Amino acid sequence: MTADTMRYAAIMLMAGIGIPILAALNAKLGGRIESPAAAGTILFAVAFLGTVATMIATGGTSALAAAPGQPKHLFLAGLLVAFYVLSITWVAPRFGLGNAITCVLLGQLLSAAVIDQFGLMGAIVRQVTPMRAAGLALMAAGVFLTQRG
Repeated sequence: MTADTMRYAAIMLMAGIGIPILAALNAKLGGRIESPAAAGTILFAVAFLGTVATMIATGGTSALAAAPGQPKHLFLAGLLVAFYVLSITWVAPRFGLGNAITCVLLGQLLSAAVIDQFGLMGAIVRQVTPMRAAGLALMAAGVFLTQRG
C-alpha cells in the first residue's frame, strides 16, 4: 500500500468515526430544543463557518467564481446532506443510533456499489465481483440480525 492510500484511508476512517458522533450529538440537540429542523439548521450554520474558514485558510476563495457555471444537478448534493442530517436527527432517538447508522451504512454500500459498477457521475468503474456481492449480502444480513436482536 502506498503512503497516499494509507493517508486517504485514515482520513475516511476518521470521517466514518465522526458520522455516528455527529448523529448522536445532533439528535441530542434536536431533542433538547425539541426541533430536529432547528438542530439541523444549527449544524449547517456551524459547518458553513467551518468550511468558510477552511476555504479562506487554503486560498480557495477564487473557486467560488466557477460555481455558477456548473451543471445544476451537482448542487443536489446539498439537498442529500440536508436529508441525511434531518433524517438521522429525527430517526436516531426513535430507532436507536446503532440501528440508524447500520441502515445508513448499508445504504451507502449499496449505492456505492451501483455507482462503481456503472461509473456513474464520473466515478472510476469498479465491478461488483462475486466477492463484493458476498460482502454486501453479509452486510444486509447483519442489518437484519441487528434488528432481530
